[in-house]
Amino acid sequence: MIGAVLFPSANSSPSQPEPEFKEEFRAVDDMEALGAVLFDCSDWFYNGRIRLMGKPERMTDAVYRGWMMHPERYEDFYGKLLKQNIRLVVDPEAYRRLHIFPNVYEKIKADTAPALFFELYSRISLSRVFSHFRRFMVKDFVKSVKGTEFPRFFDENTTQETFDHWMDVFYELRDEEITDGICVKEYRDLKRYGGTTNEWRVFYMNQVPATVTRNSLQPESCPAPDRALIEKYTDLESPFYTLDFAELADGGWMIVEAGDGGVSGLCYRQDIREFYAIMAARLFSY
Repeated sequence: MIGAVLFPSANSSPSQPEPEFKEEFRAVDDMEALGAVLFDCSDWFYNGRIRLMGKPERMTDAVYRGWMMHPERYEDFYGKLLKQNIRLVVDPEAYRRLHIFPNVYEKIKADTAPALFFELYSRISLSRVFSHFRRFMVKDFVKSVKGTEFPRFFDENTTQETFDHWMDVFYELRDEEITDGICVKEYRDLKRYGGTTNEWRVFYMNQVPATVTRNSLQPESCPAPDRALIEKYTDLESPFYTLDFAELADGGWMIVEAGDGGVSGLCYRQDIREFYAIMAARLFSY
């Protein structure tokens, strides 16, 4: 074994992987190059304690694959794991750089939607926003509330009173998961193929675009982002991160999301065993 992958356990059974990561856990557990380690998910998230199933006997480099954490929580996680012979490949500063959107925004600004940033719970002036964007969407510094009743975008037909109401809804929906601040991004139309957008997720491992995978149920015939665009962003100061690229309605491409690799989901078409074989070669071969 040259490295380990750390997965959360199921809430009801600390000796079993969380169902969402079950197939990934099995793939790693079958490999000779990597070892699968479980941590008691409930004990960590509710009590702040680290309890490992399969604790290594000596210091072992590891990749975390699991749920998102606030950067301060991740830093605590990292430090407590060091005391149990696990050194995460992504240190707290690298996690913070890619997990918190404003930290990476300047690096990817040329190929993503323009954005404005606001403090949590501050009143956002629509007149100020509309002086920059005709239409815009809202998320916090990590996630949106896509898939809820919250509007996909706001435009000049939105009044300040209506927008203030929707921001109250946003805070209710994000609740305790709200992270650091509010991001207002220009809304851009994406190209659709039979109603489906053409989005791709790239996992970067040690400054190499390791996997490039369809990420939106689009047809196999949809084009991939230009390789030159993908390779333009191999220097984002983390050994393991993701960028999501989407085709625009006008035929161009843009980055729609950036994230830490450990808390970014695999694509539904991703070959899981291939993904971890690449990880072993890219992140643990010294």
